[in-house]
Amino acid sequence: MLWVVFAIGAALSWGVYGAMLHQGQMRLGNPLRAMLCVGVAYFLIGVIVPVAGLATQNQLSTQGFNLYGTTWATVAGALGAIGAGCIIWAFKSGGLPTYVMPLVFGGAPVINVLVSMLIHPPKSSINPLLFLGFALVVVGASLVLYFRPQS
Repeated sequence: MLWVVFAIGAALSWGVYGAMLHQGQMRLGNPLRAMLCVGVAYFLIGVIVPVAGLATQNQLSTQGFNLYGTTWATVAGALGAIGAGCIIWAFKSGGLPTYVMPLVFGGAPVINVLVSMLIHPPKSSINPLLFLGFALVVVGASLVLYFRPQS
């Protein structure tokens, strides 16, 4: 059940991400400055930490890497960076965190389930309540947007 702790950590991190990024971007005055700061953070956390961890485990050689896993993981990292860029440009284009982030977090789970089902096809028939869940996500995100606090 340790995975639940990490999932909550991701939700907390990403839940605060949009508001913090918007503040930084507004104070920096240029979305490319904000993207650079995000890139520096990705580098520090996404490169330095794993290199140090692998080095302490004596696993920093290329032996454990393979083309298939490396390709998928690199594409996933690029998608994460592209997503961060899209959020930055949404803010630059006039979107506010109270609009942008509910759309991101409402749409992302639905897209994730659909893509995951393509990559890992279900072993049994799809429960019709899944589609009710999709509809509830749309309704929930719409309610959050409609009743958001005025900024």
